[in-house]
Amino acid sequence: MRFWVVLALSQSDGALWHYDAEDRTAYCTIGPRTVAIKAKHDPLLVTAHDTLDDLRSEYETSGYWYLASRGTAAKVLALRINLEEAPENDFAVAIADRKDLVLVSVAAPSSQTKVASRGAALDAMADIMGWNTIWDGVNHRSYITCSRNWDLKKFGVFGFWLNDTAINAFIVAQFDPDQARENLALLLSAVTPQGNLPCIMTGNDAWVDRTQTPLISFIVWQIYLRTGNRLFIDMAYAILARNNAWIRTLRDGNGNGLLEFGSSDMGQGLYKGTKLAAKDESFMDNSPIHDEARWNEKSRTLDCEDVGLNCLVCLDCEMLAHMARLLGLSEEARKHDGEAAALRQKIGTHFWDDSRKIFANRLWSGAFVKSVAPTSFYPLLCDAASKEQKKHLLKHLDDPKKFGGYFGLPSVARDDPALADNVYWRGRIWPILNWLVWNGLERAGEVEAADRLVDKSWRLFIKSWESRRLSPENYHPETGEGLDQPDSDPFYSWTALLPFTKHAQVMNFSPWQGWQLRNEGGDFAVGPVITPLGAVMVTRKNGTLSLRRGEETVFTSEKQGRITPA
Repeated sequence: MRFWVVLALSQSDGALWHYDAEDRTAYCTIGPRTVAIKAKHDPLLVTAHDTLDDLRSEYETSGYWYLASRGTAAKVLALRINLEEAPENDFAVAIADRKDLVLVSVAAPSSQTKVASRGAALDAMADIMGWNTIWDGVNHRSYITCSRNWDLKKFGVFGFWLNDTAINAFIVAQFDPDQARENLALLLSAVTPQGNLPCIMTGNDAWVDRTQTPLISFIVWQIYLRTGNRLFIDMAYAILARNNAWIRTLRDGNGNGLLEFGSSDMGQGLYKGTKLAAKDESFMDNSPIHDEARWNEKSRTLDCEDVGLNCLVCLDCEMLAHMARLLGLSEEARKHDGEAAALRQKIGTHFWDDSRKIFANRLWSGAFVKSVAPTSFYPLLCDAASKEQKKHLLKHLDDPKKFGGYFGLPSVARDDPALADNVYWRGRIWPILNWLVWNGLERAGEVEAADRLVDKSWRLFIKSWESRRLSPENYHPETGEGLDQPDSDPFYSWTALLPFTKHAQVMNFSPWQGWQLRNEGGDFAVGPVITPLGAVMVTRKNGTLSLRRGEETVFTSEKQGRITPA
């Protein structure tokens, strides 16, 4: 009885919110339109306040028993719902051009079929994305942030990180392509006059001197495959092509065609022109794979060629070629294909440490960096590994002294002294690394290895999610605990990549295999999820796999294993 859910309603222009006790509906009129909100289980108390701080102060000083603030109209209207009285609740929201119309609309049951569960993995993805969707009051836009828990005031009210924002677009596109478009529009709008996409943009700072490893083309192409909507390509291609050219030009510090992380002489961002700034580009900023690298002032790069960066740039070129072909830009497509092929050939030879039988970063001196990370498996992702090299990589992946183990993948090999640090990228398990390596295994046709990694990823995720509803930013490499040290946010957005890989075992859209379904295992129902056919439910019953759009069955198959809808 001491726990309350408080829905605080306010309008940025100070318009009054009202509560109609007879209709049990809250509403606000802004210009010609009225918006109304109604709960299935009514609030036990409705209170009126001038500001959100007033509401907060009342709780702190007077507690939840205080009744003097009861009211039905205010700039901030608080609908207080007792959690014991209503442990579950549904809310309806409607907009209309007259108050009476909106009250009728909000009271009417939704015509949309309510799904009790989308499937455990899809449910988790939707919950994480929904909770971390926030409103940027400075730029008047919604976007999915890294974590709602972060105090954005210290960043200047808003802040977004390049690859986090792109990954959130990728995840939310499974069920809300419009929000995916909003996230992509946000990060694309930050492109610099020089052509690169900044590492971060906040109200206080802009890291325009550095970018991050280029994942966005890979993400945008998959969103296009899923939605069939060319708008995603139209809005992104030209900017992504410029970003790719910027990286290949300014991150080849020694001119040998292979790339390093760096920090260009642009802007006034914090850490600009330092090794730390260069490491930020990798998003693995304190990883031991950077320990041996030095900052080179002349080139404004590290003196270390990074296997992960080169593989992701190669993949970026490949995805840009797909986009260019779709847009009818055949000459640009050939150029991107040629750049990918040239880089792919160099990766396969230059980064292969034959003494250890693994890909590794390489210093300008020619020496291989001692520490290796899951980035050593990225040559699978850009198809740069030979058949023999793949065999060795799979051994490393399963070796309990390297990257094997009950939970995975550690962000550095298990026999590396840095694993014991258990701080951020020094040993911790990070969902984005699992997702990228899983994609590489899928591309390489190593289905069994890919499925084993999915099992590890799901086991890791469900350990915190099922009992404590946590989505930790990173995890202990041995125990799988997410909050054993302070550098791990409890509800981080890109952790949704772990349940995504589980969901993708049912249905996935891949640049290499296209649209694939898997007719395996027991009975299930997953969805609604976005496809080129619209939002569909994917069901399996008695060995038959079906896609249903509303009440219409649009595809069915009894074929077992992986199948492609006709």
